[in-house]
Amino acid sequence: MLPESAQAFSPAGISSFFQICDRAPDGTPLTDPEQIGARGGGFALTKGVLTEVSAAKSEKKRFKVFINRKPAPEAETTKTVVNVLLENVQENYNVTVKHRVEVPIGAGFGSSAAGALGTALALSKALNISLTYNQLGRIAHVAEVKCRTGLGTVGGLMLGGCVLVVEPGAPRYGVIDRIPISQDYQIVAGVFAPRLTKNFLESKEKEAVINEMGQKTMKKILSNPSLENLLRSCREFAEKTGLATERVRKLIDAAEEAGAVGATQNMLGEAVHALVKAEKMENVLRVFKRQLPQERILTTKIDLQGARLLG
Repeated sequence: MLPESAQAFSPAGISSFFQICDRAPDGTPLTDPEQIGARGGGFALTKGVLTEVSAAKSEKKRFKVFINRKPAPEAETTKTVVNVLLENVQENYNVTVKHRVEVPIGAGFGSSAAGALGTALALSKALNISLTYNQLGRIAHVAEVKCRTGLGTVGGLMLGGCVLVVEPGAPRYGVIDRIPISQDYQIVAGVFAPRLTKNFLESKEKEAVINEMGQKTMKKILSNPSLENLLRSCREFAEKTGLATERVRKLIDAAEEAGAVGATQNMLGEAVHALVKAEKMENVLRVFKRQLPQERILTTKIDLQGARLLG
């Protein structure tokens, strides 16, 4: 039999601020991964992860994951999604997942969430499993939480745009809002060095400061939900939590002076993203090129549609 195949695209996502939400109001640790998450905000990008899945019946359950044509046995979040979906079918399948990732990996662009979401959409189609969009989103969210590659990125990538995750958790628990944004805005992003989320999520020292600042930042943004206030508040978050390094601060300053609507740090990478109107694009790009090599700079539009199956 020929393998069944399907394709999906998920935008990548830049998180501009966050608050870790892994405890109940009384301080006891949450145990349900659907309820664990983060409050925060950021942008879905037209550059993201294209996922192609093929599944053929076989004697044993087997699967392989490739990222940009190379075997990726380390792609735990994708593998977790595959395992969950294979439990929904009677037969055994040999599954191949191919991710084409258009953004830097491990630098705060949400590539693992995008890969997980794309895999959930494409593999459910290839295996003819009937699940709703939110049910697939829950599978991807839980995989991220369990694999410690992120906390709240999936929900925003399902919706697209300029996203505010007002309440944490997978679809059903999470509450997501948006700041309206038009198509004439673009993002310029630059990466000094990756900072893997997994390592950070295991460090408890900064958590109290981040959570206090994250809560204040959300209040500040919701009191005046404009793009300018979002970026200004997120910059303050990066600085007051001590996450922004010297070179991150310098690039943020330079981007704002060059005419960006605002700029802040990627959470969690040593990276900067600036929101720019088309007419200021060349100016802002120039200052990024002064501080970073071309291959570490990314320009992209805002994805307003969210993750989807492709024909």
